[in-house]
Amino acid sequence: MKKLVVLTGAGMSSESGIRTFRDSGGLWEEYEVTEVATYDAWLRNRELVLRFYNERRRQLEGCKPNAGHVGLAELEKHFDVQIITQNIDNLHEQAGSSKILHLHGELTKARSTVDPSLVYDIGYRDISKGDSCAKGSQLRPHIVWFGEEVPMMEEAVRLTAEADIFVVIGSSLNVYPAAGLVNYAPHKAQLWLIDPNDVAVPVNRKVEVIKEKASRGVELLTERLINQ
Repeated sequence: MKKLVVLTGAGMSSESGIRTFRDSGGLWEEYEVTEVATYDAWLRNRELVLRFYNERRRQLEGCKPNAGHVGLAELEKHFDVQIITQNIDNLHEQAGSSKILHLHGELTKARSTVDPSLVYDIGYRDISKGDSCAKGSQLRPHIVWFGEEVPMMEEAVRLTAEADIFVVIGSSLNVYPAAGLVNYAPHKAQLWLIDPNDVAVPVNRKVEVIKEKASRGVELLTERLINQ
């Protein structure tokens, strides 16, 4: 069974009603990214950061996977599918995908501010000031903020290097190090890009482009991969 590795970005979930700051004039749900998605922001205004992610969690609770998410899960009937996602939502899980690596963290989890290995499933509950881990430190969102290291990047590189087919869906390929993953796909691997926008892929190789949103794009990808 061929190894199909899929890198998904914000465009994967936009049809499910989840907005991104790049689609909102530099704002993420009306917030400047530097106000809510950096460690400096956490030090400067902890209440705002907690409120922001609490709002995102409540929003996510009302969102459902779109046909693109479902289509990727169904591809497991034909391929060994590995999802690598830049998204912090759980829509791939809801759709039924079985192998998912979250590069930038998970919205439905919280972690210790002193011990990154202490991670807790919180579902859609709020994190409040004073909520603490087993070591007594404040819980923070289990999110990789801008400027922080991406701890799952090494594993993502390893998985990409095993790909027979590498697909990018709904990613601007502007956020590094995730955007550089395509460079680790083997030379023999087929490369695909699904996005309604023009995206510059940082490799000097043939890339099959499906210029559609995720739902229709995954449908077309499935037809082409199974029929080839």
